[in-house]
Amino acid sequence: MAVIHRTTMTPTKLELLAAWLPAQPWYTATGVAPEPVRAGGFRLDDPEGEVGIDFMVVADASAEPPVAYHVPLTYRGAPLDGAGAGLLGTSEHGVLGKRWIYDATHDPVAVERLLALLRGEAEPQAQSVSDTPDPTVGTENPAAALPGPAPDAAPRTAHGPQGTEIRVEGLSAALSVTRVLRPDAPADGAAAVVAGWTLPDGTEHRGVFAALPPGTA
Repeated sequence: MAVIHRTTMTPTKLELLAAWLPAQPWYTATGVAPEPVRAGGFRLDDPEGEVGIDFMVVADASAEPPVAYHVPLTYRGAPLDGAGAGLLGTSEHGVLGKRWIYDATHDPVAVERLLALLRGEAEPQAQSVSDTPDPTVGTENPAAALPGPAPDAAPRTAHGPQGTEIRVEGLSAALSVTRVLRPDAPADGAAAVVAGWTLPDGTEHRGVFAALPPGTA
């Protein structure tokens, strides 16, 4: 189980995201600098204990109304070969030292764990509490027969205005990662991860975070 350290990060994740978000094709420009605030999310454990995996939600308070973005991140103690396009930056962690922070859709460990979740073989963890499952995260239409790529199998990641598509060897269809979260978006028969988030005004929502089309094998 991942250990959550109560410490500082310099720069913070929100500072890195404020600089990174405007360059993403799915980001809705507001004409001013984004103001990301925490809005929810969950974690998955790396069985090897090396990579932090955080399915983070931030709300851009510069938009009216605020827009909720799904920004899965991984935290590593060294650079990830071949994943430079997914690097948000580095941060000095008060306990662990220098961390390389990546868009998790480029990180093979995170992609493998997300597929394990869709198979019903991974347990979502609370975002800010150590060793605590998060029962609010659900999987609709789990794909039990889904093959699992090796954790070092490099994903082929493509970003577009509608979100991110990930192709991995052995899958007949792309894994779709939602970026702009839509309240109560239906899974439409797909194997889907569904979770919640809370906007700055306290409004709570649920929607699809990631999905695979029906029949994917």
